[in-house]
Amino acid sequence: MQKFIFVTGGVLSGLGKGVVAASIGLLFKQQGYRVSLQKIDPYVNVDAGTMNPYEHGEVFVTHDGKETDLDVGRYERFVNVELSAAHYMTTGQVYWNVIRQERTGAFLGKTVQVIPHITDEIKTRIRKALEASQAEIGVVEIGGTVGDIESLPFLEAVRQMKDELPGEDTFFVHLTLLPHLSTSDEIKTKPTQHSVKELRGIGIQPDAIVARTELPLPASVKQKIALFCDVPKDNVIEDPDLPSSYHAPIKLHENGLTRCIALGLGLPVREPDLAEWTRRVGVMSSAQEKVRIGIVGKYVELKDSYISIRESLTHAAIAEGVDLAIEWISSEDIARAGADGLLARVDGLLIPGGFGDRGIEGKIQAARYAREKKIPCFGLCLGLQCMAIEYARNVLGLARANSHEFDLDTPDPVIALLEEQVRVVRKGGTMRLGAYEAALAPGTISRTSYGAPAVAERHRHRYEFNPAYRERFEKAGMKIAGTSPDGTLVEILELPSHPWFVGVQFHPEFTSRFLAPHPLFCSFVHACRSSGSPSSFSSS
Repeated sequence: MQKFIFVTGGVLSGLGKGVVAASIGLLFKQQGYRVSLQKIDPYVNVDAGTMNPYEHGEVFVTHDGKETDLDVGRYERFVNVELSAAHYMTTGQVYWNVIRQERTGAFLGKTVQVIPHITDEIKTRIRKALEASQAEIGVVEIGGTVGDIESLPFLEAVRQMKDELPGEDTFFVHLTLLPHLSTSDEIKTKPTQHSVKELRGIGIQPDAIVARTELPLPASVKQKIALFCDVPKDNVIEDPDLPSSYHAPIKLHENGLTRCIALGLGLPVREPDLAEWTRRVGVMSSAQEKVRIGIVGKYVELKDSYISIRESLTHAAIAEGVDLAIEWISSEDIARAGADGLLARVDGLLIPGGFGDRGIEGKIQAARYAREKKIPCFGLCLGLQCMAIEYARNVLGLARANSHEFDLDTPDPVIALLEEQVRVVRKGGTMRLGAYEAALAPGTISRTSYGAPAVAERHRHRYEFNPAYRERFEKAGMKIAGTSPDGTLVEILELPSHPWFVGVQFHPEFTSRFLAPHPLFCSFVHACRSSGSPSSFSSS
């Protein structure tokens, strides 16, 4: 069985197509189906790796090292599946591959055109994503909005797939906005009507319309949408504003989305097992004890830059049964005003990754504050590097210690470029990317948290802890808690004299799931609530 659910959007971007696609994936996986999810981005970029976080939010990395849109991370968090490069497609990838084929004579002298050559490439990639997951149902989200010129080849490709496949093998879900005019107290359907008209002009008739709305959807409005957009009334699904994205699968199921898709695909109508999902959502709403965690970053104005970190903390807070409060703290503000006034209210500090020297001194000051005040501190990628620089300066006495990324003239480069990166010129897809194994030292927080001697975690960096300084760090009390299997690369730093002070060179936030919180995040949140005792945490 191979069936496809295509998710499109209209009226405006940012309505939550990714949440709807991820929810659909979860609802069918919890019925026992093998599910695949794929994001199509209509950008000419080959991947998301060279995009500034202010342009497009977080760059999510798959286990096989593909730098993708943040929605791929959302899919993994919801459905608890491991996706790959095959599950992320951009305009750049499509055209690049077609042009390379043309240059090698693959088209036998034919004129290469958008139809059929570009659309054929798109259809091939959609099918490969399903095959890569050995899935029965493929959920495909097409980025952008209907009417964008960039999306037209992708919409044409899926239109062709609808014609090529049996009638019950494709289903189109269209997400639109129903604005509420406060002056007249009306929910307006006209934007939805025009969006569907645009989609039908391309040759696609939506099978269901998911309507984003601030207010409950009256039956008369549903009837109007059904009439003017030519869908059954039961296939007009209310998608209200909710406290969190994790409430969405429950609400969409209650409002009939699972049933209408199953009927449209010729599948039996089953009840998805949402018991544990619902229980955890309930914990989010009922937890009384509050834990306040500060995220010290350089992109805090755009919180989607740290979406996987935010969600991983949420997962861990639910596992611990606490109410999470995140303080977004600009590292540049710390550099200007000092750490004391900005960090005094938090129970723990998390220092995330990033690139470039802006705000670095503020992150280093935050690491010192957490170390000296015995506040739990978690450093991710660049966060570990800032913790190492701070320790070298203020404990080892190397006053000008730094990273070669920020200061090529530093006499003590405790962070240096990876050897294989020295001659790299091309920026796209050339970092240390994807899952690498780390061996964990016995008796460490990391080993206790994972409950295993080795783990595989995802990386995205060019610079590394300089092994020339390893002995000096260890003599001064810093523990090398994790290394590459051959022992050459430092993966984890811990400070045994501190209640909880852990820096990791990888990105554990990429492998945390709503139903399977990451053990290091659980240990960190536990330490934040109890001022220590990291060995007694629970990730259940």
